[in-house]
Amino acid sequence: MATESNNSSGFVLLSDYVPGIIQEIRYFSTFNFIGDRIDGYEEPVALLTLEAARALREVSNQAAVRGYRLKIFDTYRPTRAVHNFVMWGIEDLDQRMKPFFYPGLEKTELFEKGYIAKMSGHSRGSTVDLTLFDMTSGKDLDMGSPFDFFGEKSHPDYKGITQEQYENRMELQNLMVSNGFEPIDCEWWHFTLKNEPYPDTYFDFPVAVNSVKK
Repeated sequence: MATESNNSSGFVLLSDYVPGIIQEIRYFSTFNFIGDRIDGYEEPVALLTLEAARALREVSNQAAVRGYRLKIFDTYRPTRAVHNFVMWGIEDLDQRMKPFFYPGLEKTELFEKGYIAKMSGHSRGSTVDLTLFDMTSGKDLDMGSPFDFFGEKSHPDYKGITQEQYENRMELQNLMVSNGFEPIDCEWWHFTLKNEPYPDTYFDFPVAVNSVKK
C-alpha cells in the first residue's frame, strides 16, 4: 500500500556524489511543458535516494571514459509537483507550450498515453530523467527528440529516427541498465533504480539543498 512521507533522511544532493553532472532542472525553470516553475521546486538542484545516487555515480564514471557527462533534467519530484501537473491537465486551458512539447496530442492524452502519471515514480526518489553530454562537441548527444517531447518519437525503440540517433539512445540505455536502472517504453530519458529503497513511499518535501542538508 502506498504511503506518503516528508522524511528526507534517505536522500542526498546528487552533486555531492556525482560532481561532474550538469544540472538543467527543467521544472525549476519555465522551459517545460506547462511553461511555469512547478510547485515544490525551490532550487535548481537534483535530489535522489542515496542508493540511486551511488548507482548514478557508476554510470557517470563509465560515461566519462567514453567522453560523456551526464545532464540531469529531473530526479526526485515532490507529490505537490505531480498535483500541479494534474491540475494543469484538468483545469488549465493554457496550451502555450503545446508546439514545443506535445504538438500532436491533446492535453488529456498526455495522461491517457502514460506521458504524465497521476502518481509519479519520481516522487519515490529513485527515478532520473537525463541525457548524455558530449565533451568533445560541447553539445548533448542527438537523441532524435528533446526531453519531455510527448509522442511516439520519444519511445526508445522508435524507428523513425536516424541510426546515429537510435544508437545514442541505446548508449544511454545500456549505461543505465548495466548499473541497475530500468527504462520505460515511452520516454528515452526516463530510468528508475530497479531495487529502489522506497517502492511504496511517495515524498513531498521541497527540492532544495536544505531538504537534505540540515
